[in-house]
Amino acid sequence: MNIRHPADKDAHCSLRLAAGQDPTKRAQILDGAGRVISRMGYDAASVNDIAREAGVSKGTIYVYFTGKEDLFEELMEETRERLFKELEALLDSPGDLAERLKRYGAMLASKLCSDPVIRAHRVMIGVTERMPELGARFYERGGTRGTRLLTSFLDAEVAAGHLDIPDMQLASAQFFELCMAGLFRRRLFGHMAEPPTEAEVDRTISAAVEMFLCRYGVKDPA
Repeated sequence: MNIRHPADKDAHCSLRLAAGQDPTKRAQILDGAGRVISRMGYDAASVNDIAREAGVSKGTIYVYFTGKEDLFEELMEETRERLFKELEALLDSPGDLAERLKRYGAMLASKLCSDPVIRAHRVMIGVTERMPELGARFYERGGTRGTRLLTSFLDAEVAAGHLDIPDMQLASAQFFELCMAGLFRRRLFGHMAEPPTEAEVDRTISAAVEMFLCRYGVKDPA
């Protein structure tokens, strides 16, 4: 009878943990999952499909992720992290208030109207009816976090005397919607087949910033 010594068991667990921490393998799985879910949709895609696409075994996937739901959420989280870092850098960059809001809005509109993000939102809309908790987490980690980032920036501008905003949450939501006006929903429902051009984004964001500052900007007494 072959009895595994406790030390052997600990070593085996350490090897499994080490395998699960390989960033190259993890990225390989996520890339495969992204392609499969985009092509087939969340419900139709299986872990077997993802394993074949990623070129790994099904067992390897479960070393890194608990299942398809975990994979999808990790895909969304990686995309969000990149976007939030870029947006935060734009808000902290040099320039007057209008310039920084325009840069922020232009990147926001361009990213959210891009093909990968539009596909992800379409997948999530289809899944939320059956898994509302997944949809709620998707919004909390995306929309809610994005609002907090913008709110923090606007708070600082209010403190500096550049803005007068009585309801910060509402103002943040309004600016977001102004930046998406005529772009995001058209993309989401296929009315706009391709991502908006730079000129289309500039036209929308310039109007958004002008309207926002007309309502909340503090006029120079001079």
